[in-house]
Amino acid sequence: MSDTASTQPSSIPDIHLITVADLFDALKRGWRDFLHAPAYGLAISALFVVGGLLLWWLAARTGEIYWLVIGVFGFPLLGPFAAVGFYEISHMREQGEHPSWGRVLGVVYGQKNRQIPSLCMMLILLFMFWAFVAHLIFTLFLGNVPMINITTGYDVYLTGRGLAMLTVGTLVGGLLAGFVFASTVVGLPLLLDKEVDLITAIITSIQSVFANFRVMILWGLIVAGLLFVGMLPVFLGLLIVLPVLGHASWYLYRRVLYEEKPQG
Repeated sequence: MSDTASTQPSSIPDIHLITVADLFDALKRGWRDFLHAPAYGLAISALFVVGGLLLWWLAARTGEIYWLVIGVFGFPLLGPFAAVGFYEISHMREQGEHPSWGRVLGVVYGQKNRQIPSLCMMLILLFMFWAFVAHLIFTLFLGNVPMINITTGYDVYLTGRGLAMLTVGTLVGGLLAGFVFASTVVGLPLLLDKEVDLITAIITSIQSVFANFRVMILWGLIVAGLLFVGMLPVFLGLLIVLPVLGHASWYLYRRVLYEEKPQG
């Protein structure tokens, strides 16, 4: 783990090819780390679960959808810091150490002076861009279509314009989500592990994805599928899904960029 006080840039290890077996090995290790220290995973993921439930309740209670928008806006800001906690626990496990709240919280707090806040800002700006583009797509296709309420007038989405809007919106949203995934799947743990700048981390992450394109596409689908399943029982599944994926992401990063083969 890079010393947060260090100003010397780190060298970037070579990118290695991974297989589908590495994905399932990372998930197995993620599950193992969660079981080894479940209190940490449950506590960190509980912040997201409680936040999601609270925003859902506020939206249902007041009928004001902007509460959900605030939640979506804030999750990219908090997400990388939560991931750092999972990464640090797995890193300590690799070193044969027992996790401690002081160590984990200290590492998370220390990121304020490094590059992860810049990554958070990038994610926020991308979300704002997506919100603008989504409204633009809606206006172009359905702006002059009469409807009583966009949340209850579902029939309009089954029209030619509605289906075209959904298709274009899905494609644009998918491209943006793909860029975020490619930029962070290796870039985020790299920013924690090494003393590198944000641009270097993003470029290295994207190069890693293209070098392992089919396997990384499968990983993205696995992550999206598990997150979707985790949200189905009123977000409660995220109590397990988030820490397992967080730990697994660390081990996948260690498979892609390593100076020596990870042990264990």
